[in-house]
Amino acid sequence: MVEVVIKSVKNGPNLVLVDKKAQVALCRCGHSKSKPLCDGSHHAANFEADEKETKIL
Repeated sequence: MVEVVIKSVKNGPNLVLVDKKAQVALCRCGHSKSKPLCDGSHHAANFEADEKETKIL
């Protein structure tokens, strides 16, 4: 069975992990120029958010 996890990185993007390998980084700061993908804009924006992990069943 494939394990899918959405990991919200502290002060960073949402990572979609499939079998513990990152497949895509999704913007959650709102500043990315390539939405919905993260382009690292959260650094310049001083984005702050907690870390969280959600398993998809």
